[in-house]
Formats: sequence, structure tokens, C-alpha cells
Amino acid sequence: MGCPEETELSISIVSDAAIRRINRDYLAKDRPTNVISFSQQEGEFAGINPQVLGDVIISADTALREAEEGGNSHFERLCFLLLHGILHLCGYDHERSGETEASRMQKKEQELFRILAKEGLLNPSAS
Repeated sequence: MGCPEETELSISIVSDAAIRRINRDYLAKDRPTNVISFSQQEGEFAGINPQVLGDVIISADTALREAEEGGNSHFERLCFLLLHGILHLCGYDHERSGETEASRMQKKEQELFRILAKEGLLNPSAS
């Protein structure tokens, strides 16, 4: 996906209240959301440390609601949102880049999710 071989990222799993504050303070959207990514490879200090992709923040509360609505486990939904956030850090964008890019991102999410499922990595009790 174009990332350096040794890559780091920060993952935070928070409440709806916490992600709402982050969404409001940094993105001017006063509501909870399921996942937010902050790239360390964009903006004024991009490239200072190419091994650090950035931060992925996931709302456990929203993930649980979405899992129940979609008939998935909470863990599966958290994994999917993590993939979604990582893809944003790797340059994928479904919000500002049009329908073609949104479709490309969705296909990549599905491809990666299938790989995780095939490898048995979506079952937290699997060894």
C-alpha cells in the first residue's frame, strides 16, 4: 500500500463522548462518528518521520451499535473500522475525492477484511 516496511501508528478506542469532542475540536463536526484518522504524513511536518503513519481513533460505542445493526460481532466491526482508518492514513479518501476513489477504497477494505477473515484473525479467541 506504499507504506515503509517498518511502519507505526497509534490506535485509540474511545467513547462516543470522547470522539465527539475530537470531531468537534479538530474537524468542526459536533457529533460522534465511528472512526477518525490523523495523518502524520500530511501538512506542515509531513515526512519528518516516514515510519509514523498517524493516529486512528475509533468509537467503541458507535462500533457496537453498527455491529448490532449489521449483524456482525463488535470485534469484527472494530477491525473493519481500523482498516478504514489505516486506509485513510495511506491516502485513500472516500469523502472528498469522488465516487471512483470511494469505490476504490471500499474494494480495498473488502479485500483486506477477506484476508483477515481467511487467516482467522477476526475471531479474538482464535490462537
